Amino acid sequence: MNSGNEQGNKKISKKGMIIAASVVGALVVIYLAGSIFFQSHYLPRTVINGISCAGKNADGVKDAITSEVKNYKLTIRERGKKSETISGKDVNISVEFDDTLQKILKKQNGFKWVVTLFSPEVYESKSIVSYDEAALKQQMNQLSCMDKDKMKPPVDATLKEDKKDGYVIVKEDLGTTVDEEAFWKKLQDSVLNLQSELSMDKEKCYVDPKVKEDSKTLKKTLAKMKSLKDVKITYTFGDKQEVLAGTEICKWMKVEEGKAVVDDEQALAYVKSLGSKYNTVYKPKTLKTSWGSTVQISNGSYGWKISNDKELEQLKKDIDAGKDVTRDPVYAQTANSHGENDYGDTYVEINLTAQHLYFYKNGNLVVDSDFVSGNISKGNGTPVGAYPVTYTERNATLKGENYSSDVSFWMPYCGNVGMHDASWRSTFGGNIYKRNGSHGCVNLPYAAAKTIFENIAAGYPVLVYELPGTESPKAIAMDQGASVVDAINGIGEVSLGSEGAITNARNAYNGLSEEAKSYVSNYSTLEAAEAAYAGLVSQEAENQANNEAQGQANGVIDLIGQIGKVTTGSGDAIKRARDAYNALSDRAKAMVSNYDTLTAAEEEFKSLSES
Repeated sequence: MNSGNEQGNKKISKKGMIIAASVVGALVVIYLAGSIFFQSHYLPRTVINGISCAGKNADGVKDAITSEVKNYKLTIRERGKKSETISGKDVNISVEFDDTLQKILKKQNGFKWVVTLFSPEVYESKSIVSYDEAALKQQMNQLSCMDKDKMKPPVDATLKEDKKDGYVIVKEDLGTTVDEEAFWKKLQDSVLNLQSELSMDKEKCYVDPKVKEDSKTLKKTLAKMKSLKDVKITYTFGDKQEVLAGTEICKWMKVEEGKAVVDDEQALAYVKSLGSKYNTVYKPKTLKTSWGSTVQISNGSYGWKISNDKELEQLKKDIDAGKDVTRDPVYAQTANSHGENDYGDTYVEINLTAQHLYFYKNGNLVVDSDFVSGNISKGNGTPVGAYPVTYTERNATLKGENYSSDVSFWMPYCGNVGMHDASWRSTFGGNIYKRNGSHGCVNLPYAAAKTIFENIAAGYPVLVYELPGTESPKAIAMDQGASVVDAINGIGEVSLGSEGAITNARNAYNGLSEEAKSYVSNYSTLEAAEAAYAGLVSQEAENQANNEAQGQANGVIDLIGQIGKVTTGSGDAIKRARDAYNALSDRAKAMVSNYDTLTAAEEEFKSLSES
């Protein structure tokens, strides 16, 4: 029985082999027949310039292409379910057959016809289909979709605030803005390949939004915006705080290319509002002076000043980090204190009226000294105000117009104005500054400048003010002395009319205290003027006496002249002349120029009488 089965199986196996061999043989015949056929016909799934050429010979393809070109139209499918058409005749489309089709056919391997059933062969040749490129460009530009006024720009997907969810994604708007370069290329390809349709959407002929609703970046931004509303940025100003809530920050945010970015303008406005509230630079300072009274110092650059640019930069970093933070703002300039007075208890106090300064450090008095400030008579007065020390420099050379000064301790605080030692001065304080002051700086004794220099640093406040009524006794004495100096100088050249000026100057001088008298530098001028005036008065009296004597003498001279020739009758005339002469003063007698005539007449008359 087993033997029978084995024989049956052998028969079935033999039969199967015969069937298989027959199938293989048939396939071989089919393959060979196909290979022979495709030596002169295009392989399956062959496409030339958009025309299916499978199984056709070169003439058949020519007929197909010629037929296609004859009535060619290209329908352009646009967004919004719109379409437009370009006709082949409008672009002068034509066929110009050369040996291209034969070359393609020759290039194909007929024995690969089975392979091309699964892998098409596509060819494109400009030598077959031609068109007027300029005409095609013109047709393209005349399309309604190319009207720029009608194009709707694409809008990125973005976020919007939502009462329920905080923020939600707003879907992008594709718009209808044509990508002209891409469209032109696809249009050329379509005509060349005799395509009947061109879908502008499928062929990416539009300018699409950069961000779409499925953007991973946008989704991350959404998550960030939702978390940002709970963030708090706390600014500290001494014992005061300003809290910037995330809900406010969210109002500043805008989405660009899917990312949340800060609107700089709004953020900067907030930073500036902090500065407006907490900056103290250029704001008046109130100082309880060392004289006990209170002054308000309005000028000067000392104080807190937030750096708008740097604070904006740091604020954006904090927002980007998305975490709570407590910090000081970024300052362009700092001060000593956030309290009632931003200068704290470490400062230099300069009273220009008293020409005296005090230097306090941590509330302790370190320096108490006179000084000499800018020469107000030359317009070089030292500016009042609250200023920070700019820097400190050892052994500096200060230069200006027509001067150069070497100093050991240089501490500028207002441009080129600063404190420094002045070894060329022998005295300080008083009112030296009014006539012999500096070019604007505060000149200090060496020891005082040294101590301040060793205890001060850049940024320390310098508070400069005027306080009428705090003039020093020395200044008052110097001012009184100066007024007398001016009075003496006002005498000018001494004349008989100088009596009033000399008397006033003398009385003013005599009214001074001994200290004030010591500041009258031209007292010797007063004494010389007094002596000169006395001489003039004396000379005037002498002249007047001479004039009176001369007048008297002139009468006697006339009487002597009247004697004439002496005769015995001349006695009365001679006697009148003699009596008149004898009555004269000695000064007048000396002025009788013809006295000799009188004595000669007397002698001659005597002789005549005796004879």
